[in-house]
Amino acid sequence: MNFKLGWSLVIALSLAAAGASYPHPANAARKAPKRSIKKIATDLYRYQNNFHFGVFLVTSDGIIMTDPINKGASTWLKAELKKRFDKPVKYLILSHDHQDHSSGGEVFSDTATVIAHDNAKKAIIGEKRPTAVPDITFSDKMIVSLGGKRVKLTYVGNSHSDNMIVTNFPDARTLYLCDIVSVKRVGYKTLSDAYFPEWIDALKLVEGLDFDKIAPCHGKLGTKADVRANRGYYEDLYAAVLKGVRAGQSLEQMKVSIKLEKYKNWGAYKNFVPLNIEGMYNQIKLHRRATFRRGN
Repeated sequence: MNFKLGWSLVIALSLAAAGASYPHPANAARKAPKRSIKKIATDLYRYQNNFHFGVFLVTSDGIIMTDPINKGASTWLKAELKKRFDKPVKYLILSHDHQDHSSGGEVFSDTATVIAHDNAKKAIIGEKRPTAVPDITFSDKMIVSLGGKRVKLTYVGNSHSDNMIVTNFPDARTLYLCDIVSVKRVGYKTLSDAYFPEWIDALKLVEGLDFDKIAPCHGKLGTKADVRANRGYYEDLYAAVLKGVRAGQSLEQMKVSIKLEKYKNWGAYKNFVPLNIEGMYNQIKLHRRATFRRGN
């Protein structure tokens, strides 16, 4: 055998063997999901799966929980609930149909009655969401009672989706709400599946409910003042974009001219405000009918 050729073959085989013993970079980059359970009040807890959150209420007769998030998160949570409380989930409440919050409901379908808005059930079936189809739906308001405790559900109207509900835990003075409010953070990207100005009206409705704290499905806990602050942001965004459209500005001009500096210290301000402007621009252009000037 040629000496150089022989050593080349040995090196190549060694590298191949080494490559087989190490994980692919894409696999190595995957991290275990960040998961936790933290108490909000006496019997009310908040659970986390990476950047998503839900809540659950422990009663003497079982558990009432919100958004399952996904199958992996639900499987983990079900095991934790068994270990920590040894109680089944009796009611599973879906805040809305979007996949990143509603998925995984089938994990609890052996014990839980699934509740959602009328429109959510239609979307879950129509879009084939990977979750349990709701057993019970409602159009406006509903009260869920279990183990001597009550939870109040309220449909807020068109906002982020056409099937958004909020869940009020009166004993804890805490409202669980998803995607329509974040604490000191601007809206997500282009505000997809959104309705304006109805979203603003939805926040006014939420402000009229009886609660002190909010537990959003993203980010940190907050208060009713954070709901008002979010309404202020969307009111300012809507007014600024509408003014720009009426003045004949292009989208690119508005992305430069609209600053909303009152909110410059909010999360994602630099990256998402231009995208929020784009989303609001698309909403206004879709629903606005301009006045066309014609000659005599």
